[in-house]
Amino acid sequence: MSLMHLKTVFHERHLSLGAKMIDFGGWDMPIHYGSQVSEHLQTRSQVSIFDVSHMAVVDCFGGEVPEFLRYVLANNIDKLKTVGQGLYSCMLNPQGGIIDDLIVYRLEDRYRLVINASTAVTDISWLTQQAVLFKHVTLIPRRSDINHCIDSEVLLAIQGPKAEDVLCKAFPELQNQLKKLPYFHVSVLPSVYGDLMFARTGYTGEDGFELSVAQIKGQALWDYLLRLGAKPAGLGARDTLRIEAGYNLYGQDMNESINPYDCGLSWTVDLKSPRDFIGKRALSSYSQAFDFLGLVLLDKGVLRSHQTVITPLGHGEITSGTYSPSLEKSIALARLPIGQVIGSVVKVIIRHQTYDAQIVKTQFVRRGHILI
Repeated sequence: MSLMHLKTVFHERHLSLGAKMIDFGGWDMPIHYGSQVSEHLQTRSQVSIFDVSHMAVVDCFGGEVPEFLRYVLANNIDKLKTVGQGLYSCMLNPQGGIIDDLIVYRLEDRYRLVINASTAVTDISWLTQQAVLFKHVTLIPRRSDINHCIDSEVLLAIQGPKAEDVLCKAFPELQNQLKKLPYFHVSVLPSVYGDLMFARTGYTGEDGFELSVAQIKGQALWDYLLRLGAKPAGLGARDTLRIEAGYNLYGQDMNESINPYDCGLSWTVDLKSPRDFIGKRALSSYSQAFDFLGLVLLDKGVLRSHQTVITPLGHGEITSGTYSPSLEKSIALARLPIGQVIGSVVKVIIRHQTYDAQIVKTQFVRRGHILI
């Protein structure tokens, strides 16, 4: 392992639990703690805890932050009518390509962005360049390795149908607020670990929360949640869970050469409001070329990214593929020529041979229910 790999504050915890570590975007992260399939299934049926501290929180302060975010995000933050709401959006380049996908939360005194691990440094550089156009915008990163970080924080994802139960057991004084917190909303609440951000969201298709806590309190909180019954899960299960849920992964399903229309994210683009935003002109004149759909392999084998899909309308490509522990079949997300019919059968080239796969919607499993 290169000495240049970054480590989260939970690194020694992962090793003590027997985690197999891999390089993920320059970070030394756990891929699993013994069985990726078991961790996947425990998240679907019980509760898992994921270290996601390689992702980055950026707080945006100042009187012109709303105008700034209206300009740099394709989705419209005016949808955040009240404090505590969250919004999923893409951040685009002038050509309409996706620089990153992120979540923005409206807090009492600021807006908070949660951005991807591998793009965090370039994202913040891009945001800083755009902020120059606004006099009253201050960006404060909360990940300790990033320049100008203040009061570093770490992120934990508590995911699964028992997630709420574990957190209510951990914080009985907060259980009323946690139980009432709607999906894709956030609340910052006081606790013995300091102020905690509880965001009711996640990347698994199950109920759950993403917690942001001061870095110096992170290990104690991790240990406490494990004692209360949460079991650790690695990035392997996180990937199979998100594919089953139909969630995109930056760098695989989208990148700076792909716009939101061609990777199933047109719903995150607001062209109706009069505001201008980076990439709007390019998207306004663009005609969608691809459908973003799911595939289920009908033969034996495993679907993987970059495999070619042969359809009556032309060739497409698998962007993410895996074996689904919930369906016990191989599934994939794919970018296919526009006009595909749900339920139709196409061919996938796997190691120079063709295999049958059925086109389905991108959501395979949500909240423990198989949807295809």
